[in-house]
Amino acid sequence: MTLNEIWDRAREIMGPNCSVCPVCDGRACRGRIPGVGAMGDGSAWTACAEYLKRVKIRMDTVHEAWEPDTSCELFGQRLSLPLAIAPIGGLNGYNYNGAISTADWSRMAVEGGRDAGVLPFTGDGAGHQLEDGLEAAMAFGGFDVPTIKPWRDNGKLAALALKCAEAGCPAVACDIDAAAFANMGSAVKSLGPKSVAELRAVAESLPVPFIAKGVMTAEGALKCAEAGCAGIVISTHGGRVMTDAEATAKVLPEIRAAVGSALTIIVDGAIRTGADIFKVLALGADAAMIGRPFVVAAHGGGVEGVKLYAETKRAELEYMMTMANCRRVSDITSAKVAIA
Repeated sequence: MTLNEIWDRAREIMGPNCSVCPVCDGRACRGRIPGVGAMGDGSAWTACAEYLKRVKIRMDTVHEAWEPDTSCELFGQRLSLPLAIAPIGGLNGYNYNGAISTADWSRMAVEGGRDAGVLPFTGDGAGHQLEDGLEAAMAFGGFDVPTIKPWRDNGKLAALALKCAEAGCPAVACDIDAAAFANMGSAVKSLGPKSVAELRAVAESLPVPFIAKGVMTAEGALKCAEAGCAGIVISTHGGRVMTDAEATAKVLPEIRAAVGSALTIIVDGAIRTGADIFKVLALGADAAMIGRPFVVAAHGGGVEGVKLYAETKRAELEYMMTMANCRRVSDITSAKVAIA
């Protein structure tokens, strides 16, 4: 099985919601909600892709021959490369077309992620998606970061988070950028922003790290650190929660400068290649996160598709590390890139 074969198979079964474009950059599907596009003109997604193109990698091949080491540790998990699978919802027909269920997707993401050594995040919703993710996690040693919606009832959020931790998951996340997410239908009335006090209450109740997903400013990151979060995901929810947002990679350096080493930082947003992973690491991230292409890989190839896609990103990152004289992930610093 090759990636081309996986993509061809996915193209046969994923329409009309996803066209499986050769380049997944948000242009063809902009405004498709329901569907896989970003909100409105799609600029919150396309801005991420456009900014990453401006980041250029500085080549340096005057060095000894060695095998690049892409391994890293994230929330106590040893990974083969600094990559996470984004929490994805709506597989049962709202965003995608129901060709695979949320339970299928959760299992494929967790098992494929485990086999490839990348960290899966699974999602929450108005239905049983959180339970689907937990079932998959428990089947594979808890190897999953459940990502819970920002329920207005903070006691509910804390109880769900504790349930995930007790299932053996290494960390628990909350996608705070879903505070007013219209995709939740009538359940959106049960969602809302989270204060520092509310985040702290959840973080302090857990025996595992707590992660806030959907942070886009240095001020927001500092508040997450104040609340006791162990990490953040710089994200605009795939461009699906607001228009006119800044590019995630653009705000990354100022957020890293503000929090220093106090938070583990993951970034998503149009990251598609090993070169993109290299770029966000150089700009200050501890890891990258990819969403939609993993769903395509799952549709076209199941668990093996997820694994192969992740392994392809590792090979691409290894190549860029060799070309830029970075033997280890820690060698990928801001000195290795330039902004055009």
